Amino acid sequence: MKVCKFGGTSVANAEQVAKIVDIVLADPSRRIVVVSAPGKRTKSDAKVTDLLIACAELALADKDCESALAAIVERYAEMQRDLGLPVGITAEIEKDLRFRLAGDKSHRGSFTDSMKAAGEDNSAKLVAQAFVARGQRAVYLNPRDAGMFLTDDFGNAQLLDESYHNLAEALRKSDGIVVFPGFFGFTKDGRVATFPRGGSDITGAILAAAVKASV
Repeated sequence: MKVCKFGGTSVANAEQVAKIVDIVLADPSRRIVVVSAPGKRTKSDAKVTDLLIACAELALADKDCESALAAIVERYAEMQRDLGLPVGITAEIEKDLRFRLAGDKSHRGSFTDSMKAAGEDNSAKLVAQAFVARGQRAVYLNPRDAGMFLTDDFGNAQLLDESYHNLAEALRKSDGIVVFPGFFGFTKDGRVATFPRGGSDITGAILAAAVKASV
């Protein structure tokens, strides 16, 4: 069972997502896919993570977020349309983003981490649907459901050792291709926490170690 990690450029648009599907399907042992948030489509473009941070800053300042939110939703909607996926995935992503924006803002780091993580989380949901659209059995696996627990050092969280066993069990029980969001996990009290810079690479390495330990 191989773990494949794809960075922001690889999920920047529908064409790139289609390439992910082709690459994974070219080798039946490629069963676990870790994805980043959508990156830049052009040199002058913005990364979705940067758009999410800007949106979080507006919300923390109690300013209107609708235009910022619409720009983020449209990035996913464009891919949904170009990949020919059900419109419901875009509605699900917008609902998720609004839920995060309505969350507790009393802890700046916790709120910002929740918003930042939405990039990878919703990217994974969309990529899983891209596999399904190609007739493949694929599932999006939420880090909380998989037992990926982190410290509450928001923005610089560290993995709790028990997570390796939890992840190995979750991956073993999963059927088909597993699409896992990079960059974040959950504290033991249920809050989103993100790894430091390069967090999606960290997630990929963690899952690879969990798979190896389970063999």
